[in-house]
Amino acid sequence: MGKDVCRLEEKLKLYGFNNLTKSLSFNIYDICYAKSQREQRDYIKYIDSQYNSERLTKILSRVTEMIGAKILNIAKQDYDPQGASVTLLIAEEAAVTKGTKLPKPMRDAVVAHLDKSHVTVHTYPEYHPDTSIATFRVDIDVATCGTITPLKTLDYLISNFDSDIITMDYRVRGFTRDITGRKLFMDHEMRSIQDYIKKETLDVYDAMDINIYQANLFHTRMLIKELDLKNYLFNTDIYEIPPKTRLAIHDSLRREMIEIFSGRNVY
Repeated sequence: MGKDVCRLEEKLKLYGFNNLTKSLSFNIYDICYAKSQREQRDYIKYIDSQYNSERLTKILSRVTEMIGAKILNIAKQDYDPQGASVTLLIAEEAAVTKGTKLPKPMRDAVVAHLDKSHVTVHTYPEYHPDTSIATFRVDIDVATCGTITPLKTLDYLISNFDSDIITMDYRVRGFTRDITGRKLFMDHEMRSIQDYIKKETLDVYDAMDINIYQANLFHTRMLIKELDLKNYLFNTDIYEIPPKTRLAIHDSLRREMIEIFSGRNVY
């Protein structure tokens, strides 16, 4: 269907405002091997520095720009010992009139508000003290009202994170009416979330859909195909590790990915 599937098929003539709510939940996992507890703690510190609230705010601000919305307010927070959150309240450009006084962010937190929409991000770094596996999870939620849809931001979001596993949920809720009074429960063509992701990106992953079309619910999971071990070792040179140990680490990383992808303890 191609990259342009996100556009409206034609200009809909509506009675009043488009009341459809479109929600995208974008979730990624990054997996790493850190052989000692010290390296695991160092990995968490590294992730915290790379994905602090300041950088996450920039990412969400770009997402807001891509969907054609305007930021009304921003709230952000870094946590101790790890993690960060950012919330943006956003509005469609047309809904913000000239001279509108926007609320100021709070001094010790930043929240971004749109008048009819919002964007949030939370990070969850963690590690298992016995398996030498550390994981980093990012949850991003984008909710929009009206004609704008967050699906066009997927390629940008994927490119901004090292993603071994990606899960995405998209839901269109409510209804709007055309000028005859007929209810419209969807205002754009929708077959799969995968249709909004570049082919070269999809080629890197195994992808699976679970969709309920009659309820306008769409779910896609993606698992990276190839695992190059040297990219998963934190502060460790692959050539310092014996071949049998490399294989064991590779299997351990793959096991972790499969269990997260499937949502159950498989092994």
